[in-house]
Amino acid sequence: MRLAFFICLFYSASGLGQILLKPDRVFDGTELHENWVVLVEQNQITYVGKSNGVALPVHAQEIVLSGSTLMPGIIEGHSHVLLHPYNETDWNDQVLKESPVERAIRGTVHVKNSLMAGITTMRDLGAEGAGYTDVYLKKTIDNGIIDGPRLLVAGPAIVATGAYGPKGFHDGVSVPLGAEPASGVQQCMETVRRQMGHGADLIKIYADYRWTPGADSQPTFLQEEINAMVETASTAGKYVVAHASTPEGMRRAILAGVETIEHGDGGTLEIFKLMKEKGIGLCPTLAAGDAITQYRGWNKATDKEPERIVQKRNSFKKALESGVQIVFGGDVGVFPHGENYREMELMVAYGMKPIKVLQTATSGNANMFHLKRLGQLKTGFLADIIAVKGNPTKDISTMKDVSFVMKDGVIYKE
Repeated sequence: MRLAFFICLFYSASGLGQILLKPDRVFDGTELHENWVVLVEQNQITYVGKSNGVALPVHAQEIVLSGSTLMPGIIEGHSHVLLHPYNETDWNDQVLKESPVERAIRGTVHVKNSLMAGITTMRDLGAEGAGYTDVYLKKTIDNGIIDGPRLLVAGPAIVATGAYGPKGFHDGVSVPLGAEPASGVQQCMETVRRQMGHGADLIKIYADYRWTPGADSQPTFLQEEINAMVETASTAGKYVVAHASTPEGMRRAILAGVETIEHGDGGTLEIFKLMKEKGIGLCPTLAAGDAITQYRGWNKATDKEPERIVQKRNSFKKALESGVQIVFGGDVGVFPHGENYREMELMVAYGMKPIKVLQTATSGNANMFHLKRLGQLKTGFLADIIAVKGNPTKDISTMKDVSFVMKDGVIYKE
């Protein structure tokens, strides 16, 4: 925050706010270029190209990023800023024992860790029992009170009555739920409208879930209920995303016209092709399942891959084969905020080329989320820019080492 303050002060004093960034290479959101530079004026990119193609303004600040790749800020597609890793505190106890105040305070740390890791925009897909706390976190970031990415927030997710937790209590005990329940077309429409009125940028629904602890997931909402929620949101200029891991749950959400499917563990080639046909993205959240399986005792270094991981590899392979748009998003919060790179590493390990992963995490997500001036290093776009040591198009693990972060023209890490 202090660095950002002094840079803003310098900008005001000079009246210019021009910065020339000189890395070894530039990934512009689509392709990699050698010996390119990027000129930023105030909060916009005004030049991207060969260094001999731009005249350095007299009062411009020049920042040399030797050995680095400059790229658009990463757009995280699936996060929970109000959760922290389940091996620290399990999900039930976070919902039942940590107050919204405590969780908000934790959230301020989580969003800063994400920003420092190069995440300049982030979708938060459910406050998980903390009401509209993510809406207020977004407000404090936008107002400059705390540092964090641009947030797109869902507030409470919407679940079918009886299909969510915490569970395991007898029927005389009422406990706070991790999402807002609804049943019937009318109540589903009312819930969507209420959430939008409270500041939700998008609506998240659970198209399938476990009805009892330990059971297999089953479809929850009826087709007409999902249809009604999607129509209600789209009429207001917003969209719906769906947690869905079963073929039938995915199918219902797809036919209703959701924007993205989250997880998609049980997706078939037919289902993924239907998603591609309708322009619906898949956010596979590989890192969440990987983390949870390790919390339950899997040693990646020595143990055979368990069935859950094998199934996830197979479904991701089918998704790639189908050509469906992949959305970068790891379900961070299940694992530590700031370690978003885990999803990228797994996407590569499961068969995606590094440059495709980078495209997905920048220009691809920007297009999917309707972010018109983000996700590319391009003249006229907003100056959300990061640098990493090395070349991530050759070694995706370099995404761990983010050395420079600029959001909206302000430097937060150098």
